[in-house]
Amino acid sequence: MNDSAFLAPRKCLLEPIPEIWIAARLLREAVDAHLSGETHRAETLISEADVPAIAKWTDSIWGHRSEHVHRFRSVPNSPATVAKEMRPQPRIPTSETQLRVKERDGFFCSFCGIPVIDKSIRTRIHAAYPNALRWGSKNMEQHAAFQCMWLQYDHVLPNSRGGESSFANVVVTCASCNFGRMEWTLDEVGLVDPRIAPVPPSWDAAAKWNGLEDFI
Repeated sequence: MNDSAFLAPRKCLLEPIPEIWIAARLLREAVDAHLSGETHRAETLISEADVPAIAKWTDSIWGHRSEHVHRFRSVPNSPATVAKEMRPQPRIPTSETQLRVKERDGFFCSFCGIPVIDKSIRTRIHAAYPNALRWGSKNMEQHAAFQCMWLQYDHVLPNSRGGESSFANVVVTCASCNFGRMEWTLDEVGLVDPRIAPVPPSWDAAAKWNGLEDFI
């Protein structure tokens, strides 16, 4: 592919669809309903946020490799893949690093900008509303919005290419952006380094969910 516009630098693999922001609003309302004791309404809102179009968007990024989405190009002198036994350790950022990264990046994907929700929060909501927040072992068995907004700690330089799990090399992302890029460098898929972009404010709904242990 030699189309300069097609290969131009971009912020994310695929622009978020409007349904993601609608689901985010529904989940924000679900938080308020839960904290007000309106559990039936909270359950209804969580169910409404399980939108098939969101699951389709997510799958188009981390599922089948699409030239339109991934736009891979060969980059001279890219870091080579490092043998597993030689990769920087730890592979997963420490809890201290994770906390610092969240404090820096907020609850938004550093690439596409959508709101994200920590796994621990999702687990508590699932425990309270198991029918509304379905979460099976297969992708198709998982709540579309919570799957899409699943908070990840992504290595800007992939660990497999020598990237460390350090505060400087790790950013908050959604699952789609993390699992979609996988082992490729930013240059190989034409992404702008998210560390140079402005940091958005934290998502208030994600912060509210953090207090759910007091209510569940």
